[in-house]
Amino acid sequence: MTEAQGPQGRVLVIAGSDSGGGAGIQADIKTITMLGGYAMTAVTAITVQDTTGVHGVWPVPVEAVTGQMQVTLADIGADAIKTGMLGSAALVESVAECLAANASMIPRVIDPVMIATSGHRLVEAKGVEAIRSELVPGARLVTPNAPEAEVLTGKAVETVDGQRRAAEQLLELGANGALVKGGHIPGSKITDVLQTTTGEWIFESPRIETTSTHGTGCVLASAIAALLAQGESVPEAVEQGRDYLMGAIRAAKGFGKGAGPLHHGWVLDDED
Repeated sequence: MTEAQGPQGRVLVIAGSDSGGGAGIQADIKTITMLGGYAMTAVTAITVQDTTGVHGVWPVPVEAVTGQMQVTLADIGADAIKTGMLGSAALVESVAECLAANASMIPRVIDPVMIATSGHRLVEAKGVEAIRSELVPGARLVTPNAPEAEVLTGKAVETVDGQRRAAEQLLELGANGALVKGGHIPGSKITDVLQTTTGEWIFESPRIETTSTHGTGCVLASAIAALLAQGESVPEAVEQGRDYLMGAIRAAKGFGKGAGPLHHGWVLDDED
């Protein structure tokens, strides 16, 4: 890509595979495509997963993950990078090194995936510290939910003020932006707090009563990455990404016996 061409919507996703299709790279690919982007992947783990939980995890060798990253970036290039499930400190460190060597100027959206919707832990303790020290600094945006923000910052995140304090701490750790999501905080509405080096934005929406919540974090982070990759500002990407997410939750088809997936293709239904 030359500078004159501008953003072309290419997003490299570095994340795990979800056999149920509700989260992970499957959700990322569908989301990015629905929003007009072009998704590429570096698969970090194969999970045996459905709406009831995670039944097994097989990490992909670190060399295979970084190899996927290197060839994709060298050949196709990227306008944004999104990270998801990175299960170990060794993997986090290798991904960070690969990005520094091959994609230092490409905006990164870091979704610090730690626990699946079902409650299964997806990253080791040392991996969390590596995310904090290796991936948060320099990120265009970090997108933790309330429990993830508490782990990353040590701040209690039970109110909007707590979300603000956590966002401030993430910026102090070196992030250029932090979106601390409020879906895990009880209440009739969901409040997400965005802070960047230039300001603060508060996003509110009514809570949708549903059991179809599998992969919401993956979808929002990928939606934001897809929009950044097409030239949107961070606040605009967050606003549009939230709109896409809410539409996908409302249109969910109720698949599965547990926490069901969203309907990623709802925008196509909306056009009919």
